[in-house]
Amino acid sequence: MPNYQHGDVNIHYEEFGQGYPVLLLAPGGMRSNIEFWKATPYDPTIELANDFRLIAMDQRNAGHSTAPIRGSDGWRVYCEDQLHLLEHLKVDRCHVIGNCIGGAFALALADAAPKCITAAVLQQPIGLSSQNRETFSNLFSSWAEDQKKLHADVSPEAWNEFRERMYGGDFVFAVSRDAVRKLQTPLLVLQGNDVYHPSATSREIVEIAPHAELVERWKDPEIVPETIERVREFLKKNTPN
Repeated sequence: MPNYQHGDVNIHYEEFGQGYPVLLLAPGGMRSNIEFWKATPYDPTIELANDFRLIAMDQRNAGHSTAPIRGSDGWRVYCEDQLHLLEHLKVDRCHVIGNCIGGAFALALADAAPKCITAAVLQQPIGLSSQNRETFSNLFSSWAEDQKKLHADVSPEAWNEFRERMYGGDFVFAVSRDAVRKLQTPLLVLQGNDVYHPSATSREIVEIAPHAELVERWKDPEIVPETIERVREFLKKNTPN
């Protein structure tokens, strides 16, 4: 079970296939980990392994990855984990596939390291709507209750600060609209359609990002093979020579 240690953070990751590297950022909210790919409409670790080197990871304090928890934590520390892992694996440039919270992670990575991220697939990215602020707060709190058993030293104030840093913002939480407007990274957005992944968020990303495509229907079983090919061709088209 490969793990990478940087400072007091331990990140579990797995690799599949070979070729141009693709970082996989799984769904699952704060519990984002490799196992969640098995429950998605298609598993990229299986479907894309013949064409790419797929690097899947458990985010900090999810799956087999661990880290301290501080009130100052937020999207930035997740981005740092991801970039540290790529550096450890000697990956200078890669594509990204992010599902659910992974879509927000992917946008944050493209903003923070534009020369590193060559293309990104955002599958039903999370986003704020007029109806789901409490939903995300509750999801965080559910994860936090489990983590409190392992992090008894973290104060209630620190938990609240951390939650606010993650889900107190708007749009896709991780980055601003202005950041997305400035992105030069090619994006393929597979539209969300529920309370966690509002359709309006997917559409707005495509509307304001300079180089973005929208796929409205992609999860129905009869369409999934077409979706896989659309993702494969998008990534191949944007793979540097």
